[in-house]
Amino acid sequence: MSETAEAQQHPYHLVDPSPWPVVGTVGALALTGGGVAWMHDYGWGPWAVLLGAVITAVTMYGWWRDVLEESRAGFHTPVVSRGLRLGMALFITSEVFFFFAFFWAFFWGALVPPETVAVSWPPEGVEPVPTWEIPFLNTIILLTSGATVTWAHHAIREGDNATAFKALVLTVVLGLTFTFFQAYEYYEAIVVEGFDLTDGIFGSAFYMATGFHGLHVLIGSMFLIVCAYRAWKDDFTPQQHVGFEAAAWYWHFVDVVWLFLFTWVYWWGGSLEFTVQPVG
Repeated sequence: MSETAEAQQHPYHLVDPSPWPVVGTVGALALTGGGVAWMHDYGWGPWAVLLGAVITAVTMYGWWRDVLEESRAGFHTPVVSRGLRLGMALFITSEVFFFFAFFWAFFWGALVPPETVAVSWPPEGVEPVPTWEIPFLNTIILLTSGATVTWAHHAIREGDNATAFKALVLTVVLGLTFTFFQAYEYYEAIVVEGFDLTDGIFGSAFYMATGFHGLHVLIGSMFLIVCAYRAWKDDFTPQQHVGFEAAAWYWHFVDVVWLFLFTWVYWWGGSLEFTVQPVG
């Protein structure tokens, strides 16, 4: 660091030059560009995706390592911590609008179907995923994980990192269990029942919304694994645990999105039935 926290005459943190924004941009370009190339059957597409994933992973590790070092050096003053919390809140807000787009498409297809072509809901030959089987079980799992991550938060506020570690390990196990059951649900629906992305708005909106939610569960699980490691290393204090708060907020966001998915996509959307003939 070019300046020690004690020598600062202000509460703000002026970061040193970092390579990670540029490196992360290269990784994101390789990841997305390779993904598009892969979908269009270019041979180099999978390799670009792999390269982009590796670069992105290295960027995440290096950038977050630097942020933790800045925190330990005393640069995360109350003003800086407040800014980090605000940044996480704005990020979660952007995620709300991200999922809003999928819900909009789903409700549009269910409530305002196009009048130019014949539309049936669900599509002919498609059996919706049974609401009260794996989806209901996963609802219980995620709600329980929300309770365990809150337990970890209370433990950290009490200065009990050992209990927080146990609660976080339990949360991660629940999150991975959710992922396992969702993967099994997809296998049953796609391979056994033949219900996939090509089944109209019903299929595309279902898999985009639930699939991206599943990705968020995996990301949140990794987030919490890092927090569990930090709790094990006794890295959190009652006064300084912004990283954990960000992970907990993200996990609760994942819980809330799932409740909307379970209620409207699985339950309401799966029980809705209609057929619309084209006008004229």
